[in-house]
Amino acid sequence: MRPVFVQFRCTPGKTYEVADAIYEREVVSELYSTSGEYDLMAKVYIPEDQDVGRYLSEQLFDIPGINRTLTTMTFKAF
Repeated sequence: MRPVFVQFRCTPGKTYEVADAIYEREVVSELYSTSGEYDLMAKVYIPEDQDVGRYLSEQLFDIPGINRTLTTMTFKAF
């Protein structure tokens, strides 16, 4: 499993609805509300045999109320 972090910018007033929809999909291990340019941050474990972009698009990015996302890939450094 490869961990990635995904930040979500939501339509104003829709952050709680988006967060609920993300949890309903049961694909994130952690979900946080954040300050700054994005409203939510999720930690997602991508199966090794899956394409990251396709997996995220199919699992999360079609949720209504998401305006923009930022995906940060992680790499084993140590």
